[in-house]
Amino acid sequence: MDLTGAIWRKSTRSSGNSGNCVEVADNLARVVAVRDSKDRQGPVLTFTPNTWRSFLAYAKQR
Repeated sequence: MDLTGAIWRKSTRSSGNSGNCVEVADNLARVVAVRDSKDRQGPVLTFTPNTWRSFLAYAKQR
């Protein structure tokens, strides 16, 4: 998957976690990408925008 145009941003929940952060790129047309901020060259999880929105809605309830 080509993520060349991805604009990565840290999660707003990441501050103060001693570097345990995730970064999200949600500016792409058909995919939302998530990666570990400590391993930017490592694996990337990808989700459809609908799946990502569902995940966020669920996580906000917790």
